[in-house]
Amino acid sequence: MKSLFKTVALITMFSVITRIIGFLFRIYLSREVGAEALGMYQVAFSIFMVLLTIIASGLPLIMSRMTSSFTISKEKEKQSSLVSTALIFSVLLSVFLCVIVLVFRNLFAKLFTDERCLQILIIMLPSLIFSSVYCVLRGAMWGKDNYFALCISELYEQVVRIFICVIVLTSSLTVIEKAFNVAWSLNWACLLSMIFVILLYFFYNGSLSKPSKKIFKPLIKQSAPITGIRVASSFIQPLVALILPAKLMSIGYTSTQALSLYGVAVGMTLPLLFVPTTIIGSLSTALIPDMSKALTQNDQAHIENRIRSSIVFSLFISALFIPAYLGMGELAGIFLYDNVMSGTLLQSSSFVLLPLGLTNITSSLLNSLGFEVKSFKNFICGTIVMFVCIWFLPKFVGINAFVWGMGGSYLVTSLLNISMLKKKTGVKLKIGKTVLMLILVILPSASLTAFVVGICNNFLPLFFTLAFGGCVSVVSFVLLCGVFNLIDVKAFLIKSKDYLGKIGKKKVKMKKA
Repeated sequence: MKSLFKTVALITMFSVITRIIGFLFRIYLSREVGAEALGMYQVAFSIFMVLLTIIASGLPLIMSRMTSSFTISKEKEKQSSLVSTALIFSVLLSVFLCVIVLVFRNLFAKLFTDERCLQILIIMLPSLIFSSVYCVLRGAMWGKDNYFALCISELYEQVVRIFICVIVLTSSLTVIEKAFNVAWSLNWACLLSMIFVILLYFFYNGSLSKPSKKIFKPLIKQSAPITGIRVASSFIQPLVALILPAKLMSIGYTSTQALSLYGVAVGMTLPLLFVPTTIIGSLSTALIPDMSKALTQNDQAHIENRIRSSIVFSLFISALFIPAYLGMGELAGIFLYDNVMSGTLLQSSSFVLLPLGLTNITSSLLNSLGFEVKSFKNFICGTIVMFVCIWFLPKFVGINAFVWGMGGSYLVTSLLNISMLKKKTGVKLKIGKTVLMLILVILPSASLTAFVVGICNNFLPLFFTLAFGGCVSVVSFVLLCGVFNLIDVKAFLIKSKDYLGKIGKKKVKMKKA
């Protein structure tokens, strides 16, 4: 467990740094490139991401799981053969997708209102081939528990992308030149990232051997359902973007109002709801090879322990953010976006975090245990609930139909996932009491946060009000969890003290040396 949480901490640290850099880069792009060029690029990029999802979603995850299994069974030849097989398949698939776009370019052109978007998409196509190599080798290193290489390669890709983009934009004059150059910067960044990952793979004793037909079949069979989920997910948002504004217009909103409400919900509220998934996603990344090893060794006790602890951890992290969102959501919306509606939606959707966190971790657990098809079916059931909500509820609750849809979707998916985990592993989760206790802790913590923020807002600047309110929210929530024995605060403090003591001793030794 100690090793797992160190891994989670490492992945989370790099993820936060990478996301912050990416966020700042988006601000730079919006100012440097301009709305028109950025709009063309984003439209083309949305199609590119669907193509990339086909290559880089299910394959790396299954690569990780199979590599981990071969590592435990000490089958180095199969491990090398797996990488070679996956590389050949991934590269051929990426070339095939590129050919499809080029051959049916007239069909793809109909997806865009501006023909220049198709030109931008064609410019980005080499990135698919570079990414096909990149994702396979990262999957192999993931399976070997080489999380530092995994994280540093992702950070390297982000930094290189920004560096190249800044250079090429200095020579851009017209709007279309800027859009084209941003696309070319993606190609160069993916090429350099591919080279970097190849060097990392062989630096950490990676190898290649003859591809195997025996490995090819299970590789494709297991990765296909996960790829299906990711591809389906990439189509959900465009469908919601078409249906929800139309339903809002049908109940009296103008086109401008409907699109504005949708933009607030998706562009402002949703990113804040997904903040906890940065940490939960780090745990999911660490769990894949860990669970694969336990399966190979038939260590049932380890599997059950990981399932229980991972679910409780995800619930705790999700619940940790809810008091802050409930207590100061409106002020957060004003501070971040100068938009009260975004804060109001954040408050009303805050409890979605619990089923969202459960869905993320249980889906990862099912994928780790080899139940990709079951996970895909559960995802489809949840998606149906989402579309039912946004189709029928807008006339009753307006834009909150989106919140109800998300909550219902994640709740159904998480419950089906939990039922499947119980059935397939025999583990007794009993998380109902934990969820109820967390809700009982959230309510007083949120009330205290709202009270403190309400007072501070009268005499403190908004930034300091939110900072102080956030501290009150976290501290009160953690202390109440300790009171109700949801977490062992005393043990945590003792461990932290011991850890800091070890660091101090190391520093003293270094000084003496």
